[in-house]
Amino acid sequence: MEAIHNVNLISLLDTLLSLTTAFVLGGLIGFERQYRQRTAGLRTNVLVAIGAAMFVDMANRLGGHDGAVHVVAYVVSGIGFLGAGVIMREEGNVRGINTAATLWGSAAVGAAAGADLILEAILGTIFVLAANTLLRPIVNAINRKPLDVSSAEVTNTVYVIASRERQKEVLAMLEAELERGNYPTRDLDIHAFGEEDVEIEATLAATSVDGDELDALVQRLSASVMVSQAFWSPSTTE
Repeated sequence: MEAIHNVNLISLLDTLLSLTTAFVLGGLIGFERQYRQRTAGLRTNVLVAIGAAMFVDMANRLGGHDGAVHVVAYVVSGIGFLGAGVIMREEGNVRGINTAATLWGSAAVGAAAGADLILEAILGTIFVLAANTLLRPIVNAINRKPLDVSSAEVTNTVYVIASRERQKEVLAMLEAELERGNYPTRDLDIHAFGEEDVEIEATLAATSVDGDELDALVQRLSASVMVSQAFWSPSTTE
């Protein structure tokens, strides 16, 4: 009988508005992530936004404003575990951090929707999308600028293994690919690799890179019959 007593059509409509807002706005954030094929895409961001909205809306109805504030605090701490899981699934790669931060944004948007702050939720969505789209060209420009210092926190190196006989041709192809991607090199070393092969190491002058672009670059190198293996790897320095 308590369930029947708790039925309130006006409150139900308010909940419907909150969840619909969280669904639509979380979907907008998730669509951008899904389009870029990130770990947490459309469904994950929608579920995070809806979950946050549901918890806050329920607390707002049962415990009033103070109860909703307490639940928001739990949402803030709880979403950190989901974000950490995304980073772990990326095996520590820094690309997972932006996805985790986006989930925080989705949770905040959902919490705002659940607290009936619809306009605030819309503004939050606009700013999350702006951070993930409008700032991308600026980040790429900064990342590809040659360093003015002798050391950096992260060093990215492209490795290509080829036969000694085709060393010059492969080196020219590697330099052409890096120039095409606008990745200047800081160092270029060639080492013996077994009895018949050499390993070419191209250390990039950029502080960080676009992982997807470098993945495509090494795939193009690997497709050549002159190359037996190509890959890239980030490393940290003190």
